[in-house]
Amino acid sequence: MALIFQRLARNFIKNGYYPTDSETLNRILQALYFSGRQCKILDPCCGEGTALAEMKHFLNGGDLPTVRVSAYGVEYEKERAWHAKQILDHCIHGDLRDCMIGARQFGLLFLNPPYGDAVSDKAQLSSPAAGKLRLEKEFYRRTHGLLQFGGVMVLIIPFYVLDKEYSTWIARHFHDVKVFMAPEQQFKQAVIFGVRHKITDQWSSTEEYLQSRDHLIAVGNGDHKAQELPEFWDQQTFSGDGDGLYHIPETIEQGRFELIRLDGKQLADTLKMKPGLWKQYDLHFTQQRSWDHKRPLCEVTDWHLALLLAAGQVQGVVKSADGRTYIVRGDTYKDKQVNVKEELDSKGNLNTTRVHTDIFVPAIRALDMTPGSQTFGDVFTIK
Repeated sequence: MALIFQRLARNFIKNGYYPTDSETLNRILQALYFSGRQCKILDPCCGEGTALAEMKHFLNGGDLPTVRVSAYGVEYEKERAWHAKQILDHCIHGDLRDCMIGARQFGLLFLNPPYGDAVSDKAQLSSPAAGKLRLEKEFYRRTHGLLQFGGVMVLIIPFYVLDKEYSTWIARHFHDVKVFMAPEQQFKQAVIFGVRHKITDQWSSTEEYLQSRDHLIAVGNGDHKAQELPEFWDQQTFSGDGDGLYHIPETIEQGRFELIRLDGKQLADTLKMKPGLWKQYDLHFTQQRSWDHKRPLCEVTDWHLALLLAAGQVQGVVKSADGRTYIVRGDTYKDKQVNVKEELDSKGNLNTTRVHTDIFVPAIRALDMTPGSQTFGDVFTIK
């Protein structure tokens, strides 16, 4: 199979960037299958996006109109990120730690993280028992929860990173775990497949969990050499749903995929796709609204007048039939109404009860603008 997007890739190693070679990617694709209508796939360190774009094209059945596979990527390096933006549906240029990504919304996680120690051993922030604090572990911890239950993970890491801690994580979070050696061994990579499931207390005592964990540890220690990633998959390679393939589920959850800190260039790019209310700016702010004033059906009570005043409906220029002109502005204010009640009790004592009731008093201020009027410019208050 000729990979169309790999022809665009510039296979260089920079700042821990190890792009997936075409032969390894070709064999990975043979293990995957999607028969639904829509799903979302994620590569949290997508590089130039070529691997994920090829995976989308393959799962989409050659861009069939009835199938919708959406590719999401995150890339830290600027040049690679903007290249990925051109061929992926959604791509964030930024640090994964600064991203807000909703949990359990992806059907496939393609994870080829940066390789190396996250913190120098001299810092003494990790104990030998817990294993080294490496970038491969950090990316796994931050991204495996983004898979929906039943989703498929494809993890590409150096085989020697599979210590006891990392192997336990994978065996605990995934079932049907299979590990293979990549056909290209320049970076000593292992390719690990798994299907995410809900963790239960009983799972850690099952035979499948124990076998998966021990097998991963043995591969990481070099005690067992995993077989090479097969070129063609069959039922003996992995039982799956009976056809020997890892089936990617349809999308269930819709969640956030955002960057907390946007630079100007990415903000402009985002506004092109999601303009928000900017297209309606002229409609709401630059056009003069026309109001059709209608007479009320019945006489306006003080309460209705107070509501009209509070809503700002009683204002503007008012002209009377005799030519007087006023500029009016309505308002309301709250006051207290005191009711006094006096009663004699059984002993002849006089008891006084005062009840304070909140009332809203409407008030209209009018500015006399009648030409030639003796009160021209005076302000009147109408209560």
